[in-house]
Amino acid sequence: MNADMVPGVVAVILVSVATLAIGTWGLRISRTTSDFLVASRTVRPRLNASAIGGEYLSAASFLGVAGLLLTFGAEMLWYPVGWTAGYLVLLVLVAAPLRRSGAYTLPDFAEARLGSRGVRKLCSVLVVGIGWLYLLPQFQGAGVTLRSTIGAPPWAGSLVVALVVLASVSPGGMRSITFVQAFQFWLKLTALLVPVFVLLAVWAADGAPDPTTTAASSWSVPLATGGGVGLYTTYSLIVATFLGTMGLPHVVVRFYTNPDGRAARRTTLAVLVLLGVFYVLPPLYAALGRIYAPDLIDGRSDVLVLELPSLMVGGLLGAVLTGLVTAGAFAAFLSTSSGLTIAVAGVLSQDVTGRRWGSYRLGGVASFRVAAAIAVVVPLLLSLPAQDVAVARTVGLAFAVTASTFAPLLMLGIWWRGLTPAGAVAGLLVGGLGSGAAVAWTLATSTSTGWTAALLGQPAAWSVPASLATMVVVSKLTAASVPAHAGRFMVRLHTPEAVDLQR
Repeated sequence: MNADMVPGVVAVILVSVATLAIGTWGLRISRTTSDFLVASRTVRPRLNASAIGGEYLSAASFLGVAGLLLTFGAEMLWYPVGWTAGYLVLLVLVAAPLRRSGAYTLPDFAEARLGSRGVRKLCSVLVVGIGWLYLLPQFQGAGVTLRSTIGAPPWAGSLVVALVVLASVSPGGMRSITFVQAFQFWLKLTALLVPVFVLLAVWAADGAPDPTTTAASSWSVPLATGGGVGLYTTYSLIVATFLGTMGLPHVVVRFYTNPDGRAARRTTLAVLVLLGVFYVLPPLYAALGRIYAPDLIDGRSDVLVLELPSLMVGGLLGAVLTGLVTAGAFAAFLSTSSGLTIAVAGVLSQDVTGRRWGSYRLGGVASFRVAAAIAVVVPLLLSLPAQDVAVARTVGLAFAVTASTFAPLLMLGIWWRGLTPAGAVAGLLVGGLGSGAAVAWTLATSTSTGWTAALLGQPAAWSVPASLATMVVVSKLTAASVPAHAGRFMVRLHTPEAVDLQR
């Protein structure tokens, strides 16, 4: 093994061992199904905020943002801005009412709000599909990382992440993975923060060259160029990232783990602070990359964070910094994959593996573990032929789908009594099929240009309004089918837990 590969190998081993150790430790404190799915609703705001930061800051955040900024410039800042601002929308509109619903998963909430098994089944399909779509870039990013640091084939990183996630999630579920993800958030923040101080010192010692001198004038412009197409792309990206957060299954399930609605709001505020600090760092790597790593712009931008320390520093210090960022990157894949696995497994265990099949039925914990295996294996297999897709782009597409489906459902379900089961199904189908078809087209081809590429590559600007309008119009047409318990359920959602209310 080449000496340059040692830091990467050590980093991957240490992060994997730490993840397995903490996850396995959860076996002694996770006993019930509630422990596995929502940590028995006992996670306090500080710990929960760190865990949310751990699972939310994925491969797209750790590697993809810096790569996109390196290649396309300031217009890509809308990704981190939107991913952070999405929590502000979540705080104002969703966090506390969603926790008060008492649900375990998004399908649980939909069924409780609308009293329809059909809506629940459709939501279950969407949760699984979105979860798998979001898992793809985690496996892709792991492949990129191991290929860059130790020269392993792309499938090796995907396989390692899948195995470690299964081994850490299965023993303790949500309760133990909460501690894993909190640890991984602070590791990721440290892994970007410490190297960037050293790299900035090197940059200053070199006379502080200006990164814009090696880029076109449009590189530092935050609005996309290209006339109407460019503006549409920018605004559609903003819609997707602002609204998509509230529909991410692995994010939403975190609010079910809070003790009450007030704790859910405090958690969201803390997450806003943590994300704001983290997202200051990738733009610094991108700016330095314009000066010291221009060769990575064409086709290899996702490895910028991994290779910049060795390019700028070199020697033993460069090797140590490379090992640190590799550890942070691998923690990003593991933490997000763990959260997504739990979210998807929670739905599968309730609606698929936990069902009675003839005279046989798996127990609650056993069905969760089988569901976790299914949740990981399917996207692992799908990721193998898709290694050349930019990780941040794939995550952006997942946000477009969630913004077009669960965001309208949650906003109307929480704030409008008139939503009906037929309206919800119609809106979910319009938003899901519209954005899903656009995502499939985008991932399958790169030949479209102009407005076709813009409308299909960033569908949120038309798919979100279409879904929302469909839900409202169809609900108005089927107003007689508003659930009889809707008013009572709305009171439950919006009444603080301190009020004596029969919930």
